[in-house]
Amino acid sequence: MTAAILLVEDDRPIADNVIMALAREHLACRHVTLAAEGLALLRAGGFDLAILDVGLPDGNGFDLCRTLRGFSDIPVIFLTARSDEIDRVVGLEIGADDYVLKPFSPRELAARVKTILRRSRPAVPAPAASSALIVVDEERARIACRGRPLDLSRAEYLMLKAMAARPEKVFSRSELMDAAGLAEASLERAVDSHIKTLRAKLAECAPDADPIRTHRGLGYSLAREP
Repeated sequence: MTAAILLVEDDRPIADNVIMALAREHLACRHVTLAAEGLALLRAGGFDLAILDVGLPDGNGFDLCRTLRGFSDIPVIFLTARSDEIDRVVGLEIGADDYVLKPFSPRELAARVKTILRRSRPAVPAPAASSALIVVDEERARIACRGRPLDLSRAEYLMLKAMAARPEKVFSRSELMDAAGLAEASLERAVDSHIKTLRAKLAECAPDADPIRTHRGLGYSLAREP
Protein backbone atom coordinates (compact mmCIF):
# COMPACT_ATOMS: atom_id res chain seq x y z
CA MET A 1 0.00 0.00 0.00
CA THR A 2 1.42 3.39 -1.04
CA ALA A 3 0.11 6.44 0.80
CA ALA A 4 1.27 9.75 2.23
CA ILE A 5 0.52 10.43 5.90
CA LEU A 6 0.76 13.77 7.70
CA LEU A 7 1.56 13.57 11.41
CA VAL A 8 1.02 16.71 13.50
CA GLU A 9 2.50 15.89 16.91
CA ASP A 10 4.72 18.01 19.18
CA ASP A 11 6.05 15.10 21.28
CA ARG A 12 9.17 13.99 19.42
CA PRO A 13 9.54 10.51 20.98
CA ILE A 14 5.92 9.70 20.17
CA ALA A 15 6.34 11.04 16.65
CA ASP A 16 9.51 8.97 16.08
CA ASN A 17 7.74 5.77 17.17
CA VAL A 18 4.76 6.47 14.93
CA ILE A 19 7.00 7.25 11.94
CA MET A 20 8.92 3.98 12.45
CA ALA A 21 5.71 1.95 12.73
CA LEU A 22 4.30 3.49 9.56
CA ALA A 23 7.60 2.93 7.71
CA ARG A 24 7.39 -0.79 8.52
CA GLU A 25 4.06 -0.79 6.69
CA HIS A 26 5.62 1.09 3.75
CA LEU A 27 3.70 4.25 4.54
CA ALA A 28 5.46 7.58 3.99
CA CYS A 29 5.04 10.05 6.84
CA ARG A 30 5.65 13.82 6.95
CA HIS A 31 5.98 15.13 10.50
CA VAL A 32 5.42 18.67 11.80
CA THR A 33 4.96 19.95 15.34
CA LEU A 34 2.64 22.95 14.89
CA ALA A 35 -0.99 23.26 13.81
CA ALA A 36 -0.11 26.13 11.46
CA GLU A 37 2.51 24.01 9.69
CA GLY A 38 0.07 21.13 9.38
CA LEU A 39 -2.66 23.35 7.96
CA ALA A 40 -0.33 24.80 5.34
CA LEU A 41 0.70 21.32 4.19
CA LEU A 42 -2.88 20.06 4.14
CA ARG A 43 -3.96 23.03 2.03
CA ALA A 44 -1.20 22.18 -0.43
CA GLY A 45 -2.65 18.68 -0.74
CA GLY A 46 -1.02 15.37 -1.53
CA PHE A 47 -1.85 13.54 1.71
CA ASP A 48 -4.06 10.48 2.04
CA LEU A 49 -4.59 10.65 5.81
CA ALA A 50 -3.80 12.99 8.72
CA ILE A 51 -2.88 12.02 12.28
CA LEU A 52 -3.50 15.00 14.56
CA ASP A 53 -2.52 15.50 18.18
CA VAL A 54 -5.30 17.27 20.06
CA GLY A 55 -2.98 19.40 22.20
CA LEU A 56 -0.51 21.44 20.13
CA PRO A 57 1.71 24.40 21.08
CA ASP A 58 -0.10 26.85 18.78
CA GLY A 59 -3.65 25.50 18.88
CA ASN A 60 -5.45 22.17 18.97
CA GLY A 61 -6.24 19.32 16.63
CA PHE A 62 -10.00 19.87 16.86
CA ASP A 63 -9.74 23.36 15.35
CA LEU A 64 -7.32 22.07 12.72
CA CYS A 65 -9.76 19.30 11.77
CA ARG A 66 -12.68 21.75 11.56
CA THR A 67 -10.68 23.93 9.16
CA LEU A 68 -9.56 20.88 7.18
CA ARG A 69 -13.14 19.73 6.69
CA GLY A 70 -13.81 23.03 4.92
CA PHE A 71 -11.66 21.97 1.97
CA SER A 72 -10.81 18.25 2.29
CA ASP A 73 -12.42 14.97 3.34
CA ILE A 74 -9.24 12.94 3.87
CA PRO A 75 -9.44 10.58 6.86
CA VAL A 76 -8.34 11.93 10.25
CA ILE A 77 -7.11 10.11 13.36
CA PHE A 78 -6.82 12.03 16.64
CA LEU A 79 -4.08 11.32 19.19
CA THR A 80 -4.69 12.61 22.69
CA ALA A 81 -4.00 12.08 26.38
CA ARG A 82 -7.35 13.74 27.18
CA SER A 83 -10.03 11.19 28.05
CA ASP A 84 -12.91 13.52 28.93
CA GLU A 85 -16.26 12.49 27.47
CA ILE A 86 -16.86 15.78 25.70
CA ASP A 87 -13.46 15.63 23.98
CA ARG A 88 -14.11 12.18 22.54
CA VAL A 89 -17.63 13.04 21.41
CA VAL A 90 -16.49 16.31 19.80
CA GLY A 91 -13.68 14.52 17.99
CA LEU A 92 -16.10 12.05 16.43
CA GLU A 93 -18.74 14.64 15.63
CA ILE A 94 -16.38 16.93 13.69
CA GLY A 95 -15.43 14.16 11.30
CA ALA A 96 -12.69 12.05 12.84
CA ASP A 97 -12.36 8.48 11.59
CA ASP A 98 -10.66 7.26 14.75
CA TYR A 99 -9.69 8.53 18.20
CA VAL A 100 -6.61 7.03 19.90
CA LEU A 101 -5.84 7.62 23.56
CA LYS A 102 -2.25 7.93 24.78
CA PRO A 103 -0.36 5.82 25.63
CA PHE A 104 -0.93 3.61 22.61
CA SER A 105 0.80 0.96 20.52
CA PRO A 106 2.40 2.48 17.39
CA ARG A 107 1.95 -0.85 15.61
CA GLU A 108 -1.78 -0.82 16.40
CA LEU A 109 -2.02 2.76 15.15
CA ALA A 110 -0.30 1.75 11.90
CA ALA A 111 -2.79 -1.11 11.51
CA ARG A 112 -5.70 1.30 12.01
CA VAL A 113 -4.19 3.64 9.41
CA LYS A 114 -4.00 0.81 6.86
CA THR A 115 -7.60 -0.23 7.55
CA ILE A 116 -8.89 3.31 7.09
CA LEU A 117 -6.85 3.80 3.91
CA ARG A 118 -8.22 0.59 2.38
CA ARG A 119 -11.75 1.70 3.12
CA SER A 120 -11.25 5.22 1.78
CA ARG A 121 -9.84 4.17 -1.60
CA PRO A 122 -12.15 5.16 -4.48
CA ALA A 123 -14.65 2.44 -5.18
CA VAL A 124 -14.74 0.72 -8.56
CA PRO A 125 -18.04 1.73 -10.20
CA ALA A 126 -20.55 -1.08 -10.29
CA PRO A 127 -21.62 -2.21 -13.77
CA ALA A 128 -25.26 -1.72 -12.84
CA ALA A 129 -27.12 -0.18 -9.95
CA SER A 130 -28.57 -2.55 -7.40
CA SER A 131 -32.14 -2.24 -6.23
CA ALA A 132 -31.22 -3.55 -2.78
CA LEU A 133 -31.24 -0.88 -0.10
CA ILE A 134 -28.09 -2.04 1.68
CA VAL A 135 -25.41 -4.39 0.34
CA VAL A 136 -22.31 -5.24 2.40
CA ASP A 137 -19.07 -6.06 0.58
CA GLU A 138 -16.84 -7.47 3.33
CA GLU A 139 -13.86 -8.20 1.05
CA ARG A 140 -13.58 -4.51 0.13
CA ALA A 141 -14.88 -3.27 3.51
CA ARG A 142 -17.60 -1.26 1.74
CA ILE A 143 -21.35 -0.87 2.05
CA ALA A 144 -23.54 0.28 -0.83
CA CYS A 145 -26.97 1.86 -0.62
CA ARG A 146 -29.02 1.17 -3.75
CA GLY A 147 -25.85 0.59 -5.70
CA ARG A 148 -24.01 3.69 -4.42
CA PRO A 149 -20.97 3.10 -2.16
CA LEU A 150 -21.36 4.95 1.12
CA ASP A 151 -18.53 7.11 2.44
CA LEU A 152 -18.38 5.70 5.97
CA SER A 153 -15.98 6.06 8.85
CA ARG A 154 -14.55 2.87 10.35
CA ALA A 155 -17.03 2.89 13.23
CA GLU A 156 -20.00 3.66 10.94
CA TYR A 157 -19.05 0.80 8.61
CA LEU A 158 -18.73 -1.73 11.43
CA MET A 159 -21.97 -0.66 13.12
CA LEU A 160 -24.02 -0.77 9.91
CA LYS A 161 -22.43 -4.08 8.91
CA ALA A 162 -23.43 -5.61 12.25
CA MET A 163 -27.01 -4.38 11.96
CA ALA A 164 -27.29 -5.46 8.31
CA ALA A 165 -26.20 -8.98 9.25
CA ARG A 166 -29.14 -9.29 11.67
CA PRO A 167 -32.09 -7.22 10.42
CA GLU A 168 -34.70 -6.32 13.04
CA LYS A 169 -32.44 -7.33 15.94
CA VAL A 170 -32.33 -4.55 18.53
CA PHE A 171 -28.68 -3.75 19.24
CA SER A 172 -27.91 -2.05 22.53
CA ARG A 173 -25.44 0.84 22.47
CA SER A 174 -22.94 -1.42 24.22
CA GLU A 175 -23.29 -4.07 21.50
CA LEU A 176 -22.77 -1.48 18.78
CA MET A 177 -19.69 -0.15 20.60
CA ASP A 178 -18.31 -3.70 20.70
CA ALA A 179 -19.09 -4.23 17.00
CA ALA A 180 -17.20 -1.05 16.11
CA GLY A 181 -14.27 -1.81 18.39
CA LEU A 182 -15.05 1.22 20.53
CA ALA A 183 -15.77 -0.55 23.80
CA GLU A 184 -12.55 0.53 25.54
CA ALA A 185 -12.00 3.91 23.95
CA SER A 186 -15.37 5.49 23.46
CA LEU A 187 -18.72 6.25 25.07
CA GLU A 188 -22.35 5.37 24.50
CA ARG A 189 -23.07 8.95 23.37
CA ALA A 190 -20.66 8.37 20.49
CA VAL A 191 -22.98 5.61 19.21
CA ASP A 192 -25.85 8.10 18.96
CA SER A 193 -23.59 10.46 17.01
CA HIS A 194 -22.58 7.71 14.55
CA ILE A 195 -26.20 6.59 14.10
CA LYS A 196 -27.23 10.18 13.35
CA THR A 197 -24.52 10.43 10.68
CA LEU A 198 -25.46 7.04 9.22
CA ARG A 199 -29.08 8.11 8.88
CA ALA A 200 -28.02 11.27 7.03
CA LYS A 201 -25.81 9.31 4.62
CA LEU A 202 -28.51 6.72 3.93
CA ALA A 203 -31.05 9.50 3.34
CA GLU A 204 -28.83 10.98 0.61
CA CYS A 205 -29.12 7.86 -1.57
CA ALA A 206 -32.52 6.64 -0.37
CA PRO A 207 -34.61 9.62 0.73
CA ASP A 208 -37.76 7.51 0.73
CA ALA A 209 -36.35 5.04 3.26
CA ASP A 210 -35.48 5.37 6.93
CA PRO A 211 -34.20 1.87 7.75
CA ILE A 212 -32.56 2.57 11.12
CA ARG A 213 -35.10 2.36 13.92
CA THR A 214 -34.70 3.81 17.41
CA HIS A 215 -35.90 1.72 20.35
CA ARG A 216 -36.03 4.10 23.28
CA GLY A 217 -34.09 2.88 26.27
CA LEU A 218 -32.93 -0.17 24.32
CA GLY A 219 -30.89 0.77 21.24
CA TYR A 220 -31.21 0.56 17.46
CA SER A 221 -32.20 -1.90 14.76
CA LEU A 222 -32.14 -2.09 10.97
CA ALA A 223 -35.46 -2.75 9.26
CA ARG A 224 -35.70 -5.85 7.09
CA GLU A 225 -36.19 -5.11 3.39
CA PRO A 226 -39.61 -6.05 2.05
